[in-house]
Amino acid sequence: MLRSMAADPGQLAQTSSRLKIAAVVLAAGQAQRLGGQPKPLLQVDGVPLIRSLAQALGEAGVAQTVVVTGHRADEIEAALAGAPARCVHNPDYADGPGTSLRSGLAALPAALDGILVALADQPLLTTADIAALLEAFAHRGDADIVRPRARQRLGNPIVMAASLRAAVTAGPPQAGARHWMERNPARVAYLDTVCEHYFIDIDTPEDLHRLRQQTGRELRLPNEARHA
Repeated sequence: MLRSMAADPGQLAQTSSRLKIAAVVLAAGQAQRLGGQPKPLLQVDGVPLIRSLAQALGEAGVAQTVVVTGHRADEIEAALAGAPARCVHNPDYADGPGTSLRSGLAALPAALDGILVALADQPLLTTADIAALLEAFAHRGDADIVRPRARQRLGNPIVMAASLRAAVTAGPPQAGARHWMERNPARVAYLDTVCEHYFIDIDTPEDLHRLRQQTGRELRLPNEARHA
């Protein structure tokens, strides 16, 4: 079991100097429970979530970030202009997150130690949160995946050994990496943490309301932000 460890902002590049890590950000979903509104474009203080995440990944030492788009792809690509990430479009995004994971993994170079798989709708993730997860991966022992955990809650992102690419994508398209982790629990290690950032994502209008009530942070869609 991995214990949580603090990330020193002055040492965030240490993990990336030892291991070459790339990231796949899943940003293709249709957000049906949010009325089809593009979750990656939700803004905090005028900055889209997808852009903040790309910047945090780079600052934490991730060598390359691939953002997989599908629904509202042009708008998400525009929001990432000049950010440390490149976009890959998944034409089959409606068939499930596994298809987006396949698209992202295929776009990464072969020479990697690990791959971080992130969601595009976690509004509280910081550079330090990502750095702590990468540090846990560097000290994972013989495990192949590291995932945040608080008691029995499982969070995101995950970091997996690059050698798992083919195995992780062998499951059904709807499963993503979850199918592999369920079949191989002994090969998953956990970053045990009290940090709530890994466990909060946005799926419904109620989630937006709950985030505002609990943290005081308000997420706005681009058109709402312009008229605020």
